[in-house]
Amino acid sequence: MAPNVLGNTILLAEACIEQEDRNNNNASVGGTQQYKNKSFLNVPPKPTTTVTDEIKPTDVAKLSGASTGRRYHHVYVWRNIIAFVYLHLGFLYGSYLLVTSAKWSTFFLALILGSCGALGITAGAHRLWSHRAYKAKWPLRLFLMLAQTLAFQNSVYEWVRDHRVHHKFTDTDADPHNATRGFFFSHIGWLMVKKHPDVKTRGQAVDMSDLEQDAIVMFQKRYYALLMPLFCFVLPTFLAYYYLDETFSNAWYVVAIFRYVLSLNATWLVNSAAHIWGTKPYDRNISPTNNTFVAIAAYGEGWHNYHHVFPWDYKTSELGTYSTNFTTAAIDFFARIGWAYDLKSVSDDLIRKRVLRTGDGSHQYNEQELNARMIDYINQLDHESEQAVWGWDDKDMNEEDRQDATVRNKVE
Repeated sequence: MAPNVLGNTILLAEACIEQEDRNNNNASVGGTQQYKNKSFLNVPPKPTTTVTDEIKPTDVAKLSGASTGRRYHHVYVWRNIIAFVYLHLGFLYGSYLLVTSAKWSTFFLALILGSCGALGITAGAHRLWSHRAYKAKWPLRLFLMLAQTLAFQNSVYEWVRDHRVHHKFTDTDADPHNATRGFFFSHIGWLMVKKHPDVKTRGQAVDMSDLEQDAIVMFQKRYYALLMPLFCFVLPTFLAYYYLDETFSNAWYVVAIFRYVLSLNATWLVNSAAHIWGTKPYDRNISPTNNTFVAIAAYGEGWHNYHHVFPWDYKTSELGTYSTNFTTAAIDFFARIGWAYDLKSVSDDLIRKRVLRTGDGSHQYNEQELNARMIDYINQLDHESEQAVWGWDDKDMNEEDRQDATVRNKVE
């Protein structure tokens, strides 16, 4: 292996990995204690105190309430910022190499690995482990765990904890990527600063017992500092450099860096763009939106208004086509071979009721309902007139109508 592969990977891993804090215990509930964070994606350092030492009886009530509204000042995590600058510059250089010197086989390798990493996030960390929207046998769980490691967005355990907090406390200070702070913060900025104290407090209250009973998830959590650099950076570079006879620079910047940064930004669009732009067919009162562009870029995760209303649906949408939901197609494939089962979805009747009750009017059900009401109204006009008559000599004809009528060529 080219020596620079290992060297670059170690430098990235040093900036990115430090043993996680299962419950964010290194900051007090009041948010005054700060920790030295060496994490690339906000992985907290090794805990020095216990949960019982951190949470006082007076703080218990805060666990179920809304945001405390305390003043909070961003504390920048400079290692993360520097790493992101390098990665995005590397992404631009990788884009240049992709169109000038990289082989087609290198591009296809990056595409295949990127798709696997995407499924590790969407079908694995998100729909399977975060929302329990379906169940998976161990071969599929193992594949999704390795694919999620390839994607490098923190371990499954941490990813799920933050995502469950996001759903429970969307757009509050307890939301890790609170969209009310703007596009940049919800897209990438939240990873450049230390977490708001409310995020840490709510993270302690999230039930993670289901993941703690999953041996595959806990294996990844225990050895993540070794698995992540190997699967995300070393192996992709190795495959291109040795088996595709690619140059080291192309292998590193296209298959490793370009592929990784592209997948990161596709995932982040769900947190940012899909909370700002789009329609709200299911609930107009929440910020998540349905965004077709994000759905395509994030393998089906852009139908976000639907997802926040019905987070247990394994499709994260009601669409009957795979064209904008590749992840659903993959899960359905695994269901056909018996690896995925208990696929949960929402009935059409429940969807229709929710659309008509809280939607913004953009759903087809709203148009159908409007047409149905117009037809009912017309039918009522036709059949419920109090003085319907068959003609001039009908005894039910109103005398005022008879007197007001104009009779031409009248003969006495």
